[in-house]
Amino acid sequence: MSETEPWEYTLSIPHDPRAVTVCRRTLRLILTMHGLIRLADTAELLATELVANAVLHTKGPATLRVHWSGGVLRIGAWDADPEPPHPPHDLADLTDAEDGRGLALVRACADLWGWQPLARNGSRGKYVWCELSAAA
Repeated sequence: MSETEPWEYTLSIPHDPRAVTVCRRTLRLILTMHGLIRLADTAELLATELVANAVLHTKGPATLRVHWSGGVLRIGAWDADPEPPHPPHDLADLTDAEDGRGLALVRACADLWGWQPLARNGSRGKYVWCELSAAA
């Protein structure tokens, strides 16, 4: 499979903080196998923040989605909480904060990010995503 062919992986995540590490390592393996190791460090950071938010701030299961198409890697996390994510702060405002850096890091490191309401398996929820361009 070449770097130009689209692909997608979806990983169901139990409500367990260990899922964050499993997702991060799985993502690195996926990117390595597809010849995109150059994106792995930033992609791991982004996926960690998205999945951590889904697992730590909600009460149900979550899903990690990794999609490659047209030179763009999209990483997204679905969770069963339909409430929108809190708007991210600027990283400079969070230097001494104990928490609240997640979406600020996503906003700072991704080329694009957003969220949308999304029902999955009969559960209302939301999908928070970000994109990385291979050219970056």
